[in-house]
Amino acid sequence: MADYAGDIVDAHHHVWRQADMPWLSGPMVPRIFGPYEPIRRDYLIDEYVADARSAGIGASVYVQPNWPLDRVVDEVRWIADLHERTGWPMAMVACADLFAPEAVEVMRAQQAISPLVVGVRLQLHWHERPEFRFAEGPDRMKDPVFNDNIAALRDLGWLFELQVFAGQMPDAAAFVADHPEVQFVLVHAGMLVDRTDADEVAQWRAGLRSLAAHSHVAVKLTGQGTFVHRVDADLNRFVADEVLGEFGADRAMFGTNLPVEKLWTTAAELTDAWRQALRHRTADEQADVFSRTARRVYRLDDPATHER
Repeated sequence: MADYAGDIVDAHHHVWRQADMPWLSGPMVPRIFGPYEPIRRDYLIDEYVADARSAGIGASVYVQPNWPLDRVVDEVRWIADLHERTGWPMAMVACADLFAPEAVEVMRAQQAISPLVVGVRLQLHWHERPEFRFAEGPDRMKDPVFNDNIAALRDLGWLFELQVFAGQMPDAAAFVADHPEVQFVLVHAGMLVDRTDADEVAQWRAGLRSLAAHSHVAVKLTGQGTFVHRVDADLNRFVADEVLGEFGADRAMFGTNLPVEKLWTTAAELTDAWRQALRHRTADEQADVFSRTARRVYRLDDPATHER
């Protein structure tokens, strides 16, 4: 099979101003992706677009990078202004405090600002290692206020980006089953920490299978450098084969996770590594992963998404 040469959608990237992000401007602390001095700076839309074009990417989905929760409406306004000026990104995944009773009000305010907003992410991942944690506990998906706010996504027409580790996937499968009318997207292919750990791989595989059983769950082939701190085409192929084997290509999508992955690579090298990882797949499968799934899930070809 030849390397993919068609349309590419980046289904997961960030842009930011360091001043808006306390975690980027505050003290250095251990984080899930390791030392991060090179990204403690502004990463603005013009730099992202140059990176994207160097990799052959023609459309993108912005994903929230953890602005303070009391400023998430300002975040949407800023991204909408960037799109107005540059045409990028073509859709956005916002954030809201989904454990707060007023979350629906916040999301409606975001929706009123821009039709580019197609979903929300609040990271739920929890791990025994403190530097890998984001959520306060492993079972936050059971919170009743959180579930009420997730149910409200149906009326908003929004999706939820689900970010959990393998050990949380049984709870995640029960959670998505409780919300059959909401689209879910599993972030970073379920965050496999260590491919060499047979028990963890088995748990991850079982978790993927349990989530894939629900047709309203899609998955992102993103973030695979997070734990190895490099581009590893063999790891990418392993993850892609497992994911596509469970979900199928029409529920899987490529993303760069820029600028985090710029800690160890470039956009072009990263995208080429995913081309290599998927070159043994059919042309239709590659087109799904690199373009068609993201265009459908994030409604990139819906004119209403881009009305100003």
